[in-house]
Amino acid sequence: MLTLLAFIVVVGVLIFVHELGHFVAAKTLGVQVLRFSLGIGPAIRRLTFRRGETEYAISWLPIGGYVSMATLEEEGTTQALEGGAPTVPIDPERVFEKRPLWARAIILVAGVTMNAVFAFIVFTVFAATVGVDRTPTTQVDSVWVSELPHGAEALGSLHRGDRIVSINGSRVASWEELLEQLFTAAPPIRIGLDSGRPPITLDVPMDEQSRSALVGALDPYLAPVMQQVLPGNAAARAGLRSGDRVISVNGDSIASWLQFTHIVRGNAGKPLTVVALRDGTAVTVVVTPDKQPVVDPHTGKTAEGGFLGVRQPVVHRAFGAGGALREGGRRTVQVAGQVLGALKGLITGRLSVRELGGPIRIGQVSGAAAREGIGAVVGLMAVLSINLAILNLLPIPVLDGGGLMLLAAEAIRRRPLSRELRVRLTNAGLIFVGAVMLFAITNDVLGLFRR
Repeated sequence: MLTLLAFIVVVGVLIFVHELGHFVAAKTLGVQVLRFSLGIGPAIRRLTFRRGETEYAISWLPIGGYVSMATLEEEGTTQALEGGAPTVPIDPERVFEKRPLWARAIILVAGVTMNAVFAFIVFTVFAATVGVDRTPTTQVDSVWVSELPHGAEALGSLHRGDRIVSINGSRVASWEELLEQLFTAAPPIRIGLDSGRPPITLDVPMDEQSRSALVGALDPYLAPVMQQVLPGNAAARAGLRSGDRVISVNGDSIASWLQFTHIVRGNAGKPLTVVALRDGTAVTVVVTPDKQPVVDPHTGKTAEGGFLGVRQPVVHRAFGAGGALREGGRRTVQVAGQVLGALKGLITGRLSVRELGGPIRIGQVSGAAAREGIGAVVGLMAVLSINLAILNLLPIPVLDGGGLMLLAAEAIRRRPLSRELRVRLTNAGLIFVGAVMLFAITNDVLGLFRR
């Protein structure tokens, strides 16, 4: 039930934002708007009302939305999807065709513009209010060679302390950025290293299983410094303090945070002699890790393990107004680049079409986000909003990009394409979009059986 509700909210908001852009632009530029609808097909009469010349409705098929504008022509199939012929008189001076080309282009791009602006606002507000947590390293601690997917074997040559500086030419400044780039970069993946070393090239397909294995096989190098010792837990009871740097445990030298946590997890309820450096002086304490459920980061399984109550070095960054705007813009551009990379992968065959998801997958992701909280849901909306914007700009009739393509043809020819040709192109676009949607739903269903 939560998944269904989350899906309705997420998709409903994105459609509303997109169609609101068309609606406001059309009204502003003097085009008569006949209907504003969430969903396509016949309107649900009980959920329909009129204000002035415009009817506002929720329609039966919840797979999109539309803003029906006055036109001099009957639009055939498109008109059927938009609930049939208009029920109010059309003002011939306010039809879409009477607007100049630049005005019609603005109306067409207004929807995707609103989607991009929505995402930018969400990312900016998050940066200004919540901030971001970043693991301040791109150095590698360990590579789990046995877990590397096919095509990523070259990562096995990395050693503790090696620093990754770029992915496909894009610089990375934190472990989160590094993993995100590895998960979304189109193959071949070119990994730049520091100290003038030659880059490593990976050829990992862009399917979820391979990329999850890729990012899961890497562990970040962090100095064994306790950023924060939480009160009331084993570390605090033993006398460890924030800022202590672990030198050894039971006589074994400690070189990284990961090494330290592995020892702690494997010794629940057993006393450990820890030597730590505090203000330049070595101090020795005996600490017994508490036993509690701990999630293995590689298997994802939960098992009883040792727990000290110490946080790893993570930097929380807050932004002022200017910084939040820059972070919002950076994040918007970053997500757009990832979407374009995925499209390129589909076109070139680097990304399997089996990874194409539809409404069932969106529902699953929405439900998972809802279980994390409202922040995760709004963040998901922002990411999907950019997806919607870019996909709508594809030059396919019935999409906004297809409408822009027809306007470009009209500008070049100095007259519109014939009505017959436009109808054929529109019908072809509908068939293509419908086929892609059916294929995506099939992938979703098969994915449910595979899982």
